Amino acid sequence: MAVEPLDDRKFAGYRRKLIEQIRGRGIDDLAILQLFDRVPRHLFLPQGVWPRAYEDAPIPIGFGQTASQPSLQALYLSVLDPTPEDTVLEIGTGSGFLTALLALTADRVYSVERIRELSVRARAALDQLQMKNVALMVGDGTIGWRKYAPFDLIVVSAASPSIPPAFTDQLAEGGRMLIPVGTRDRQELVLARRENGEVREEVIHGECTFVPLLGRFAWASETGDEAD
Repeated sequence: MAVEPLDDRKFAGYRRKLIEQIRGRGIDDLAILQLFDRVPRHLFLPQGVWPRAYEDAPIPIGFGQTASQPSLQALYLSVLDPTPEDTVLEIGTGSGFLTALLALTADRVYSVERIRELSVRARAALDQLQMKNVALMVGDGTIGWRKYAPFDLIVVSAASPSIPPAFTDQLAEGGRMLIPVGTRDRQELVLARRENGEVREEVIHGECTFVPLLGRFAWASETGDEAD
């Protein structure tokens, strides 16, 4: 679960600059900032984009996907506040970088990715850091991962026209979910909580843009309509 401090100092200065940028965007929780120093983001990215690995920006990772902006991932962690007792469902493994951050803060992480090549690449990076509390699955993320439900936290890194019903069904009592909801071009980041059996939603961040969540209960295709 824990990863040792990095031996590779080549990117150390860049990591410090990234942390300062994240701090400048209002995330000043020292525990969260330290995560970005402990996990080498470049290991989760194609080598061709390593020069940009520590920019506070989304980075292309192939197959039409991007690794999310680090400060936005820090916001996810700040809002969800994972604890060592939490079980997490992540929808959209992508590069696996956020998966690694979650693995350092939660008990178990179950992450679903629809693109096999990305899942394989993420697994290799996680294994390199000896993160053993992460399970990955290739499949339709919009149906969740019922076998390990309920989840204390659900983290969705792709945009949906609405919250898929499987996500609310698999959210534990007292659980929290973050998901971008809206159109393909613009979304709002929605925090959903299950309290006394009911799921309540609130917008905590507006005007964000994520890749579309594709599957049975979200978008039907990269450019098509909502799934039926």
